[in-house]
Amino acid sequence: MDEPEHRFPRVVSLIASATEILHGLGAGETQVARSHECDWPESVLALPAVTAARFDTSGSSRQIDERVKRLVADGLAVYEVDAQALRRLAPDVILTQDQCEVCAVSLADVERAICAWTERPARIVSLKPHTMADVYGDIGAIAAAIGMPETGARLIETMQQRLAEVSAAVVDRPRPRLAFIEWIEPPMSGGHWMPELIEAAGGIDLLGTSGTNSPWITWRAVAEADPDAILVAPCGYDVPRTAQEMEVLASNATWQALRAVREGRVYVADGNAFFNRPGPRLVDSVEILAEILHGDAADHGHQRAGHWVRWQST
Repeated sequence: MDEPEHRFPRVVSLIASATEILHGLGAGETQVARSHECDWPESVLALPAVTAARFDTSGSSRQIDERVKRLVADGLAVYEVDAQALRRLAPDVILTQDQCEVCAVSLADVERAICAWTERPARIVSLKPHTMADVYGDIGAIAAAIGMPETGARLIETMQQRLAEVSAAVVDRPRPRLAFIEWIEPPMSGGHWMPELIEAAGGIDLLGTSGTNSPWITWRAVAEADPDAILVAPCGYDVPRTAQEMEVLASNATWQALRAVREGRVYVADGNAFFNRPGPRLVDSVEILAEILHGDAADHGHQRAGHWVRWQST
């Protein structure tokens, strides 16, 4: 049954995953502004960006990590919100997050930006996903906030059906042991929903714990885990940027000695578009994982689309 007729609210999304959820609901026309990180679907790039990073985002993963940690250590916000621009847009709904202060604009940043508003209070929907159940809950919360709860329920059902289809295709196959790398220097693995995605794709996650924050690890810990395969998909990095960053491992003796590295079972994927954005494309992420782990039984076209590549050091 279609949603009842109603006036759509004006929505500002300050986190890329929420923007993707909004468009996944078919409500992209409600969005009037975005964060500087919102880049999909491409049509959102025409919207004004009302956030910015307070640090230089160029350079190596090590340099970026050091810049962010200095800001946090000094008690400074990692991102800033253009409060005046936000106020002029007069949003009814603002989508943000309170999961990670270094990943995107936070709930506290938004509250500071709108604390003086009196003429038009906006409804803030803050997302804090740690599991796939949380992601589904966030989809439902956004759908409810814009008056489309039934559409939200349908989107969740579609995602769950697709995940079930991927799992069914690989259920009887051996389960490779995977090391998922979410940041290169210093190394970090994936927590939150990543162990669930790896299990759904027919693999075993060696380094993360479902529902908990992504853990800092060491290359020695990776060596001790002895993974069958390694997937590198840093948060915020696409395939070319990750491939460039992989060169820092060329002189790392521990990395070079890994069995998966020696046997050519290292893969690089688009961590900016997939894996690290808790929205509809997490299902695509499971399909990518299934292609990597069980390619002959799970071809979803993601390798041909350039979403992942087998890594070969130059």
